[in-house]
Amino acid sequence: MRAILALEDGRCFEGDSFGATGTAVGELVFNTSMTGYQEVVTDPSYRGQIVAMTYPLIGNYGVNPLDQESVQPHVRGFIIEELSPIVSSWRSRLSLGDYLRQWRVPGIEGIDTRALTKHLRQKGAMRACISSDFVQDPDQAIRHAVTGPGVVGMDFVKEVTARSIYDWDNQDRLSRKWTIVKGDGRNVERDEDGEIYETLPPVQHRVVAYDFGIKFNILRQLRQAGFKVVVVPATTSPGEALLLNPDGIFLSNGPGDPAALDYIHKIVAGLLGKKPIFGICLGHQLLSYAFGGKTFKLKFGHHGANQPVKDLKTGKVAITAQNHGFAVDPDSLPANVEVSHINLNDHTVEGLRHKELPVFSVQYHPEAAPGPHDANYFFAEFSKLIEEHGKV
Repeated sequence: MRAILALEDGRCFEGDSFGATGTAVGELVFNTSMTGYQEVVTDPSYRGQIVAMTYPLIGNYGVNPLDQESVQPHVRGFIIEELSPIVSSWRSRLSLGDYLRQWRVPGIEGIDTRALTKHLRQKGAMRACISSDFVQDPDQAIRHAVTGPGVVGMDFVKEVTARSIYDWDNQDRLSRKWTIVKGDGRNVERDEDGEIYETLPPVQHRVVAYDFGIKFNILRQLRQAGFKVVVVPATTSPGEALLLNPDGIFLSNGPGDPAALDYIHKIVAGLLGKKPIFGICLGHQLLSYAFGGKTFKLKFGHHGANQPVKDLKTGKVAITAQNHGFAVDPDSLPANVEVSHINLNDHTVEGLRHKELPVFSVQYHPEAAPGPHDANYFFAEFSKLIEEHGKV
């Protein structure tokens, strides 16, 4: 079945439908990762967006439940150049096409994703429509794109946040690090399916994690770093969170426009100075509002696993995974907040640190799966901050 991709500026691409049939509208962005399409599709931060993968061949290792970042896809639609006709992985349980069809997410393949990416880099991220219904009527598809919802001013956090407070992984099974290594002195265990996992360390700290659209791998890596995690909904008041008696507060990633989340700005501001705080992605942006700062919309955002970030204190550069369409305005920050990291492509803010309070944040994803893993030391930094704060 044929399908059409129509952009709000009138440009159209025609290709073949895969996944679900029908019509979907959302903000169109491109992702430059070579692997990790399953993590992209299931990342709650993509709520309300259509994602185009720049890597040309997608779907070759299928989909498996261990690599999901949430229980369902969150992308509105998925765009690729070529869908692999063969799924070749012993871990696979479904093909990508079957998975998207199961969750009613439309996809389109066979279009020139290089031309599409160049167009978005020049014109910026924009609303788009994927449709197998309007192939013969491109003008109708364009109208759907023009009138459809974008991301600016949108609160998608309320759609993806937890509905109630819960403890993450009480039985220490979901957080185990999967491995193929059987020896070399590591403590490993094998489950009933023959999968091998590294044994988890003992719990050192208890943290409350605000769920703005939290990824499973963040929860896994927090536990792997020695944290016991209690997940709370985005609307949880500071008083409710502190009654859980955490050693620290974690602010997660999430979708939408950070400027539209004024109720969360107040919550985060109410937590400042009460406990050590670590925020990533949307959590980083929400911290900037709690400090009194602001954010702005990027032209086409940072979406991919190859973003270079410089630590301004050490001078070291890390290659990072990112997924965001907004950035913190450094000129809006108060004097007691410093920029700790910058993006080397466009020099936007990638990290913040409060000069007086035990609070820091990064715009990118230190928990990145499938990688890179240059920045996963931040979980140890959070643990260190909690220990230092406890000593004081």
